[in-house]
Amino acid sequence: MGWLELVMIAIGLSMDAFAVSLCKGLSLGKVNWKHCLKAGLYFGGFQMGMPILGYYLGSSFSWLIQSVDHWIAFGLLAIIGGNMIRESFQEEECPDPSMGVKAMLLLAVATSIDALAVGISFAFLQLEHIWLSCGIIGIITCVLSMIGIKLGSVAGSKRQSLAERIGGIILILIGVKILLEHLGILPF
Repeated sequence: MGWLELVMIAIGLSMDAFAVSLCKGLSLGKVNWKHCLKAGLYFGGFQMGMPILGYYLGSSFSWLIQSVDHWIAFGLLAIIGGNMIRESFQEEECPDPSMGVKAMLLLAVATSIDALAVGISFAFLQLEHIWLSCGIIGIITCVLSMIGIKLGSVAGSKRQSLAERIGGIILILIGVKILLEHLGILPF
């Protein structure tokens, strides 16, 4: 997996956190840099930690399914992406404006479950530099979450569904690319 694919996965994974941040910014109204930083650290931290956890969980049994690992990686990314697209069509209420530990922890865990599954697919793909790769995912999510909080306070949540759809499409396309590479259909 190349760096461009990793960045695209990071952007795809961060779209849930970005959408929640938009909504959170809307519910907060006026935001300051502390709100942005808090959301960025919660969402980015969990988006970094969950794929690491998934990677080590997946590594413990990846040898059992090595012959079909590319199908599993494709399936996980397609399911995650499909769910993101499906959820983007559902009407969601914005979270309450609380930036307390309990509220932020619940949101951070909820938006990073997909990252756990992606971490498992990283193990199947035998991704090198897992810590660096997950650090990139965390940083991109942190930055996009901070931007989401600010944009939400300014523009509202009109773009929430679009962000989730784009994230889902990106993850599905990367899953298809992984599958096609392993089947020998794509030369790169």
